[in-house]
Amino acid sequence: MQVESFDIAGIKLLVPRHIGDERGYFAETFREDVFLKECSDVKFVQDNESRSVRAGTIRGLHFQSEPHAQGKLVRCTAGALFDVAVDIREGSPTYGQWVGEVLTPDNGKQLWVPAGFAHGFCTLEPDTVISYKVTGYYNAECDKGLRWDDPAIGIRWPEIADSETLSPKDRIQPMLADLPAYFTWER
Repeated sequence: MQVESFDIAGIKLLVPRHIGDERGYFAETFREDVFLKECSDVKFVQDNESRSVRAGTIRGLHFQSEPHAQGKLVRCTAGALFDVAVDIREGSPTYGQWVGEVLTPDNGKQLWVPAGFAHGFCTLEPDTVISYKVTGYYNAECDKGLRWDDPAIGIRWPEIADSETLSPKDRIQPMLADLPAYFTWER
């Protein structure tokens, strides 16, 4: 498994090796030893999955605050998606900056989004399925969000992104400038 870093500390891209032939491929999609060495010493407690029927569906930007913060290891199991992580760690040199990656079953890429980042995505194909492991259980009181199209962040969403697909909750998320300091950057 190949692990790549970004200019934003903490986020990693995991690219499993596909061993294939005319029948298809085999891939190790998670190895605890590699993850612990290259990403983080965390324990995954739950696997989540969501399906979006329409291409252009936007979900996010979401995160959970302390004491129920979540890290997420995200992959696409059907269709295709543009996956995004935004640094919301107060004091971070990359505060408000973002990373985006196209995830598909064929490329096998997985995005590690640690606690302290907001996460969201836009589906690129109909019937896209996203699957992700999380490091904390869902907690409604700690369920928070950030405005998906905040110009201060400047995410370059795919042209297909359709704001009409936003959930009622995602339509009223705060801008980065109005977001309380839920996380503090630690060197």
